[in-house]
Amino acid sequence: MIYLADTNFSLRLAIKRNPQHQIIRQAVRTLKRRGDEICIVPQTCVEFWNVATRPVKNNGFGFPVADADFFLRLIERIFPLLPDDARVHQKWRKLVLTFGVSGVQVHDARIVAAMLVHQITHILTFNVSDFTRYSSIGIVAVDPNKV
Repeated sequence: MIYLADTNFSLRLAIKRNPQHQIIRQAVRTLKRRGDEICIVPQTCVEFWNVATRPVKNNGFGFPVADADFFLRLIERIFPLLPDDARVHQKWRKLVLTFGVSGVQVHDARIVAAMLVHQITHILTFNVSDFTRYSSIGIVAVDPNKV
């Protein structure tokens, strides 16, 4: 099975001092041992960069650009990066209208759009509730604690 790594999954894997780092490492080991694959999409890379470089006072990590680049390169080496194209945008437009998505949730809708284009049904995320609205179209949010 192929899983998509949500941004919060990638951030916690890259940052060893994060309390959930070991949970992520164990989930990755378990899935790889089962023969499953974990991938990322451009949207998760953009979100990763946003959080990594955003000031700590604004709920970010406050990394200099060089450090954000280092960690994102690490994630890109570990997980295959699936391509983005006009199909993702078209799916996203349909999703935001169909589900009435607004505000910050538009980012998750774009991740779901990429999942649909690439025929991925499972996403590894600590924010399971952010994806429950998409269960009716076959999206399954999996908490890394439960892998």
